Amino acid sequence: MATLFAASESSIMVDGEAIEGVRAIEYRYQQQRSNVYALGSTERVGMVSGGQTVEGRLRVASTSGKLNGLSGPFQVIATLRHTAADNKTKTMTVTFDECYLTDKSFGIETNGHGEAVYSFSAVRLREEISEA
Repeated sequence: MATLFAASESSIMVDGEAIEGVRAIEYRYQQQRSNVYALGSTERVGMVSGGQTVEGRLRVASTSGKLNGLSGPFQVIATLRHTAADNKTKTMTVTFDECYLTDKSFGIETNGHGEAVYSFSAVRLREEISEA
């Protein structure tokens, strides 16, 4: 059965500081792959793994002073939680190491509020799941 993490129970930290007003976090991990074929055959016999890229985006209501002030490498830790009906809590901690801000955008709609999107790249991504 799938685990549905709740936004109201989850948190995002950047360099150990909680970020207020986070509306969403998105990330993408990609790894280059190349097929290996047997001599004289068209069937794949293996696969070689290459470089990897990690990209993420934080969507924040209005703006974030902490994210606006970033200039060098930083770390993002997303703690995603789900509490089941039997009060057991499942937690997935997603850690992005050696991040750099790559893009920032801001938008505001009529009858709405401002929203900033901070895009970043990371050297590595670690996902750890625990249950209590």
